[in-house]
Amino acid sequence: MRREDMADLAAFAAVAEERNFTRAATRLGLSQSALSQIVKRLEDRLGVALIARTTRSVAPTPAGEKLQRTLAPMLRDLDQSLAELVEFRDQPSGTIRISSVEHAARTILLPAVAKLLADYPEVVVEIVATYELSDVIAEGYDAGVRLGGHVAKDMVAVRLGPDIPMAIVGAPGYLQANLAPASPQELAGHRGINLRLPTPGTVNAWRLMQGGREIRVRVEGPLVLSTIELILDAVLAGLGLAYLPLDQVEPHLREGRLVQVLGEWTPPLPGYHLYYASRRRVSPAFRLLINALRYRGPS
Repeated sequence: MRREDMADLAAFAAVAEERNFTRAATRLGLSQSALSQIVKRLEDRLGVALIARTTRSVAPTPAGEKLQRTLAPMLRDLDQSLAELVEFRDQPSGTIRISSVEHAARTILLPAVAKLLADYPEVVVEIVATYELSDVIAEGYDAGVRLGGHVAKDMVAVRLGPDIPMAIVGAPGYLQANLAPASPQELAGHRGINLRLPTPGTVNAWRLMQGGREIRVRVEGPLVLSTIELILDAVLAGLGLAYLPLDQVEPHLREGRLVQVLGEWTPPLPGYHLYYASRRRVSPAFRLLINALRYRGPS
């Protein structure tokens, strides 16, 4: 295979993965017009359309999808081989890509990464905040961060922290106008501010305890939002009740801007875990990150 062919295939793979010429061009350090010409050149050489372009979307054609499936493991193996060469350097370096839920990224990953990057300036950490249960292998991540119960059995899991206390909270004004619930059943009469999950039409269920067993309650409401920060802003504005990590609302509880309800019914969630493929070769930079993140229990 000619060197140009490999470069063209890698460019196509970036477009197919990003489904956007602008993002793929930025990722490759090319102009959008140059990248478009590269893909067109590859299509002409192969004699088949690989990317379907409309004014609203960019997506692989059936032939493009087949080529993408073939290329993905080859490019991952090549990236892994190149990453392994880092071991021959004196200073750990390289890029580590992590898929993480927003709360873990803010409270666990960023503090640990800040210390790591200060000591190892040639390490680059890319954190993608998403609530989607990413296939870290297929999507090109080195690792993912999820709640303990959501880690696949064939993955290596490293605990990052203790279980996560949760709280159902509302603004004082809202609770003056709406009687505070005394049991999970009474949540049905309240307005919930919910977290949107990646599956269309799905919102995060509130985990509660009743009769010694865990139940999941969906509280209907006027707002479905995609980040904890937006939900916190909405509950502070008195728009309903919200189910949030306790550490995110504690300052507002202390200052009286929020009130916790159903505290005795609200169990903690399983702690966050870093997970990665068991067959993955661990680079020096990734090993450093694992050691920086590993939970060692209360001090």
